[in-house]
Amino acid sequence: MADAAAILDIDGTLVDSNYQHTVAWYGALREHGHTISMYRIHRHIGMGGDQIVTALLGEDVEERDGDAIRESEKERYMSRYIDSVQTLEGARDLIVRLKDGGRKVVLASSAKPEEVDHYLDLLDARDLADAWTTSGDVQRTKPEPDLIHAALDKLDGANAVMVGDSTWDCRAARNAGVETIAVLTGGFSAQELFDAGALSVFASMPELLDRLDATVLG
Repeated sequence: MADAAAILDIDGTLVDSNYQHTVAWYGALREHGHTISMYRIHRHIGMGGDQIVTALLGEDVEERDGDAIRESEKERYMSRYIDSVQTLEGARDLIVRLKDGGRKVVLASSAKPEEVDHYLDLLDARDLADAWTTSGDVQRTKPEPDLIHAALDKLDGANAVMVGDSTWDCRAARNAGVETIAVLTGGFSAQELFDAGALSVFASMPELLDRLDATVLG
């Protein structure tokens, strides 16, 4: 796709945070009397927090406990886990390479604004990315397409390609009519990502960088 801009997911794609989020959700759910196996929670990381409780436990629990569980997850993640999050190898290099190639770059996250602020500093990307999104920019998060549409709005309607790590990234992009390149760093299998709509899948960011010229962002 000639001159396509890049929409880059953050959690699990640029920063190694998916498993910290899994543990934070596990603790928050247990705090409110709901024990869910961690593997099931991990399958939903990348989905927006506004939808995870319903997806795991149904609408009745969402109506009764959803806001309290989300507040607990936020407190646990911000106070106990976010400081352990590191950038993934090659993450900033991807942003630099895309910008050097004349591409516009929007960092698109369904994370809370304060989390995104932390990641922007961690990636040293405030003066590098053209723009970024957070859950505060939309009513509905992934797999709904709202976040991708918000990113496209920041690109003034330019064609774009998504880079993500989860099935929810792929589905949200597909729902917005955007192609996705996926990496395995979020813990989802290649087949899961392809089934969710990924155009191509790479084992890591360095592998994607090595073969970037052969992708739709090359």
